[in-house]
Amino acid sequence: MSAQPEAMLEWVAKGTAVFEAAVHWVTDPGLAGPSYLSGWSRAHVVAHMARNADALVNLLTWSRTGVETPMYAGADQRANEIEDGARQPTGALRSDLLKADGRLAEELATLPDECWGATVRTARGREVLASEVPWMRVREVWVHTVDLNTGTTFDDVPREVCAALIDDVAAAFRACTDFPPVELRAEDGGRNWLLGVPGTADQVVVAGAIPSLAAYATGRPVPGPLYPARGGPVPKLPAWL
Repeated sequence: MSAQPEAMLEWVAKGTAVFEAAVHWVTDPGLAGPSYLSGWSRAHVVAHMARNADALVNLLTWSRTGVETPMYAGADQRANEIEDGARQPTGALRSDLLKADGRLAEELATLPDECWGATVRTARGREVLASEVPWMRVREVWVHTVDLNTGTTFDDVPREVCAALIDDVAAAFRACTDFPPVELRAEDGGRNWLLGVPGTADQVVVAGAIPSLAAYATGRPVPGPLYPARGGPVPKLPAWL
């Protein structure tokens, strides 16, 4: 049995409020403007967040009922639903987001303690405990608030969330050999992370503030300077998610 992940649920609630506030302040014409994600408008980001909320409700339903309930029926369904959602009238799109967020919040708040330890499967096929579902939403709400391209940067993301995001990227890249390993050194937290496989001669050290390191690791606009130990450009990383 796993206990309710209370701290993570607080991060979800705070991040959801920040994302919804950002969407609220975007004008209707502004929703058609570009996000930081290639090929996606701000409306695409909002539609994605609504459908992601419903997909995570599916995983929580799976954990509660024991009946396999995938996040999405398939990649095509996910893409089509985002496109369809982005084309909604702006009022309907905003309402869609709030309703989907409400459904997810209700499921997170009422899931019985014994269900948090159930095993479910992500859209990428990874088996996880249901207790990881709140973290899956945390990274969505905070990173995609930046992606809305409305002025929010990683400097506005809580430091502990930034550090957890780098933890997530480091775990995802642990066995990745597509780039020279990069050691991240936090100037403001005394922490180090290794992205990639250790032990190669061309390992690079990049130092900076934790928000800037999190932005770099997740492939988002970096709000502050980064300092490669040997000078020169900061290495380009592959896509994280």
